[in-house]
Amino acid sequence: MSYVRHLMYSRWLFHCSTSPSVNTSVCWHGRQKRLFSTTKRRMTIMPAWVIDKYGGNDVLRFTKNASFPVITYPNEVIIKVNAAGLNPIDVGMRGGYGASSLSMKRDPLNLKQNGMEFPLILGRDVSGVIMECGLDVKYFTERDEVWAAIPPWKQGSLAEFVVLSANEISRKPKLLSHREAAAIPYVAATSWSALVNTGGLSKDNCAKKRILILGGSGGVGTFAIQMLKAWGAHVTVTCSQNAERFVRDLGADHVVDYTSGPVEKPLGELEKFDLILDNVGGETERWALTLLKPWSGAKYVTLVTPFLQNTDLLGIADGMMQTAATVATKALKHLVKGVHYRWGFFAPSGPALDEISEMVDAGQIRAVVEETFRFSQVPHAFEKMEKGHARGKTVVQISEEHDYS
Repeated sequence: MSYVRHLMYSRWLFHCSTSPSVNTSVCWHGRQKRLFSTTKRRMTIMPAWVIDKYGGNDVLRFTKNASFPVITYPNEVIIKVNAAGLNPIDVGMRGGYGASSLSMKRDPLNLKQNGMEFPLILGRDVSGVIMECGLDVKYFTERDEVWAAIPPWKQGSLAEFVVLSANEISRKPKLLSHREAAAIPYVAATSWSALVNTGGLSKDNCAKKRILILGGSGGVGTFAIQMLKAWGAHVTVTCSQNAERFVRDLGADHVVDYTSGPVEKPLGELEKFDLILDNVGGETERWALTLLKPWSGAKYVTLVTPFLQNTDLLGIADGMMQTAATVATKALKHLVKGVHYRWGFFAPSGPALDEISEMVDAGQIRAVVEETFRFSQVPHAFEKMEKGHARGKTVVQISEEHDYS
């Protein structure tokens, strides 16, 4: 049914494109808004940055002939992208990180040939306007301004249009521009999954709890600080000295400078914590769990896990077995010491973004945009991402903002 509707819609667009009176506009309620070109050529293709193989920055390629997204399921929407946000996972995916697991997610029955994910569009954050809704979409309508965190197995936002499920999107906060809104969804969904779904925190139980964020000046850290402070927690973060004022402005109560020496000693002198969110990984696991309150339900949640690396190196079956053995061993090792060891993962969630949108409009969370690039500057944006030491998010302005009301 959705295919028939799409075919009818495409034919209508073609009629518009050949009509001298409405050849470049979509008419809604008697008003003309130029949301997208309706020429015959533009019905099936769009501008986008793609990669045709995994590698360095040189694999990024701009094309005007990327496939136009199609509504395949009745709960999907097509979004015209105004702004896209970049995350470290985009740099990783460009180089092939997680390729095995993501290919399995895209093609569970392994019916397609290897490399069928190409040309691949990167970009995990999107803010834009709904162009078309599937038949089962009830909560959203055309022209709604929305934002979303795009799952890594789907085509991304470095394109003029993207298709997503309605349960993955949310109405954009009214107080934010599209450029600002594109800085939040992926880090918000990741933080929500780690702190709420895995860590068990909520606005009702977070008051006065002591939280430690290892690596507090990046995208996830800057968002988590604001959300936890809005919920009444006491937040300690680690960061470099030149980021101290930055994280304090976001609400951090105590800051430990990792550039002045090992942080485990000054952290060990503080009162113990109820939860640790680790954005750093590596050697931090060796000492971080000793900072938790024992036998009180305290949790260590790390976002730096070997899951995708294991499946890339060992294959899906062996990689998942290795992952299960690793996490089980570590969880049991620390459970006997009275603390909980957990892995956190990104999870797309429109309902979570609904709550976050309310917090933004209430002034409790603000967008932290470090730098904005034009659509033509995507390779420069990736180069900036690769340098690390972020102070917020990198955003790409895909198209100009308009009033769609």
